[in-house]
Amino acid sequence: MTTDLLAPFKLNNTIELQNRVLMAPLTRCMADDNLVPTQDMVEYYARRAETGLIISEATIIRPDAQGYPNTPGLFTSEQIQGWKKVTDAVHANGGKMFAQLWHVGRVAHPHFFDGDVLAPSAIGVEGSVPRMRELTYITPKAATTDDIKSLVADYAKAAENAIEAGFDGVEIHGANGYLIDQFLHHAANTRSDEYGQSPENMSRFALEVTDAVIAAVGNERTALRLTPGAYFNMSEDNRDKAVFDYLLPELEKRDLAYLHGGIFDDSTAFESLEGKTTSEFLRAGYKGTLVGVGSYSFETAKEAINDAKFDLIAIGRPLIANPDYVNKIANGEELVPYSDEMLAELK
Repeated sequence: MTTDLLAPFKLNNTIELQNRVLMAPLTRCMADDNLVPTQDMVEYYARRAETGLIISEATIIRPDAQGYPNTPGLFTSEQIQGWKKVTDAVHANGGKMFAQLWHVGRVAHPHFFDGDVLAPSAIGVEGSVPRMRELTYITPKAATTDDIKSLVADYAKAAENAIEAGFDGVEIHGANGYLIDQFLHHAANTRSDEYGQSPENMSRFALEVTDAVIAAVGNERTALRLTPGAYFNMSEDNRDKAVFDYLLPELEKRDLAYLHGGIFDDSTAFESLEGKTTSEFLRAGYKGTLVGVGSYSFETAKEAINDAKFDLIAIGRPLIANPDYVNKIANGEELVPYSDEMLAELK
């Protein structure tokens, strides 16, 4: 049977989406200096409400989670109210929206907050803060077990704040070299305690965060993004596959809203994944609802979904260029090509 990507789809038989086309999380650095969503963000997201589900730009859970300028937060009442204006506008236009919960870990910078930069281990990364290249990264502090308990609690609180702000659910950002992903990879995690060395231990933080968020808002409103093979700010290690081989069946037991691959080009096969692409590897280990992403067109995504490679497609750059992407696809209209210059444009 051929799947109609523009037909409705239910997440966990609970949240009904207009279609299978999701808006991928796209960091735009458009919040104000207090990390409160702006009116420009209200308009930006409202224009894209015809997608089945909008996944917000990565949104920090607490002050020391910040590594980029003007990224929105979900830990103050002002931020919650700012996001409420966004979700109200999206809902008024018939859309659904999840908040992506974010802590950048060792690529945070104390320019943005008072205190330590936290990571699984005291292993820094080279380079500097995007958009603020004068700020070079520093060696992080290895999180203590008390730090980890605090982080888990703050993910759960941010999830509660997201629901208060009117989001339909949350996507935990466990990908792309940020905090949760750092625990899952040997290059960033050299701990010798219950959070390091073995697949079970290295998966522990991701599962604790997931369980805490589920307890706070429900499994049907909890999703997770992972990148088992995409190494961003991290070196590749073939031992990492065993971590994800353990993690994926554990996540399947949680009956998440969905699992989301975080990759810029899903045609890339990784040696560390024994020659599989991200979607191929995730699908092999996880039988729940899977979101594909990474340089797909509508037609190639449709083909992949019909081949059971994943269930939903997240579209990124084309939605920057075409806020009315779904309408254009439905009517057979030509899409505006994306260009890097569009990143500087607001809407």
